Amino acid sequence: MDFVLKEKHGYSYIDEGEGEVLLLLHGLMGALSNWDAVINDFSKEYRVIIPILPIYDLPLLTTGVKTMAKYVHKFVNYLGLTEVTLLGNSLGGHVGLIYCLNHPHIVKALVLTGSSGLYENAFGGTFPRRESYDFVKEKVEYTFYDPKTATKELVDDVFKTINDRHKVIRILAMAKSAIRHNMSKDLHKIHIPVALIWGRNDKITPPEVAIEFNQLLPDSELHWIEQCGHAPMMEHPEEFNNVLKGFLEKYKLKV
Repeated sequence: MDFVLKEKHGYSYIDEGEGEVLLLLHGLMGALSNWDAVINDFSKEYRVIIPILPIYDLPLLTTGVKTMAKYVHKFVNYLGLTEVTLLGNSLGGHVGLIYCLNHPHIVKALVLTGSSGLYENAFGGTFPRRESYDFVKEKVEYTFYDPKTATKELVDDVFKTINDRHKVIRILAMAKSAIRHNMSKDLHKIHIPVALIWGRNDKITPPEVAIEFNQLLPDSELHWIEQCGHAPMMEHPEEFNNVLKGFLEKYKLKV
């Protein structure tokens, strides 16, 4: 399904449905389309909002996870959102964790899937053969359990992005910022309900990362999705949505 991308006051975002807010944050190489199944399913009962994170638009010196969390806060204030349930994949989860620490009165629950913040094994910190389409295809396929999930459209998008010098410099800066900003000593301060929905075969943020998150977050629950890599909402959308529904209903977050 095609969704309307709103462009207002310098923000680009999708805003579908009505009700309590589900705020979705995409990953470093992610796109709004990564959340298609969540929007389709949950916009019937919730207000689902996804901002495009300005990863490529910030000055290089300020490109980092903390700056991205500040951007999310400005966006939330712009829309006047309260009592938000925040969902983050990969870098989006990391940004969400920082946001929760800084603004605990706004977020009522958190969902992390393949989140960075403790450890991640991304593209190895560099793109030594970014001009090679086959190399990029292999790296995108590495993200998933089933390589077929890496569609040609997805590979084309990543290939185009990492062969743009302006963008790739910021991707590397953001990735290094995420590695530097390890959150292991801060997670005990987050007391809202947290659902960890993790691919059992995630090679980017492996299962031990999910287990450590579960141990460090005081009010967290861990759900495994089998035969699944780094982006469960893409690779097993129906199962991901079922787990998400159960979490939201358990904590009476549904309207």
